[in-house]
Amino acid sequence: MGIQVRGRLTTLRPADAGDVERLVAWHADPEVSRYWDDETFTIAEMEERLARGDVEAWIVEEHGEPIGYLQVHPDGLDMFLVPFARGGGLGPDAARAMTEHLIHERGRDRVTVDPYAWNEGAVRAWERAGFVEVSRHEADAEHTAPWILMEYRG
Repeated sequence: MGIQVRGRLTTLRPADAGDVERLVAWHADPEVSRYWDDETFTIAEMEERLARGDVEAWIVEEHGEPIGYLQVHPDGLDMFLVPFARGGGLGPDAARAMTEHLIHERGRDRVTVDPYAWNEGAVRAWERAGFVEVSRHEADAEHTAPWILMEYRG
């Protein structure tokens, strides 16, 4: 099965071709896509996304069941959980597990996230995972609304 990153409540595993349809369906859900600039993807587009060399795609699982997606990119992390999995501490657990893996196993000295300021639930979840606000920014080429730069402090 390859590498896995384990938290207390969740396990992360690399996304693969068997996850393409699931990821397409998850992104098609308005309760997911609204947090990702309303982006949706075709199967071919998702296959291309999973093949990107500069972004690692991970599936978040609880008790072996897929419940979310986390991506690791050069600047930090992005993540979502499917709606039924939110609010129980699973997101912070997965984020903390991956961040600790990046720092202690891969030698990263800094991990950041960039939630939209309006997404208070995500901001609170990142805080519970150990991230703190570093700065606030206006919309730019990568963000369609004001956003917060947060850095992991443990």
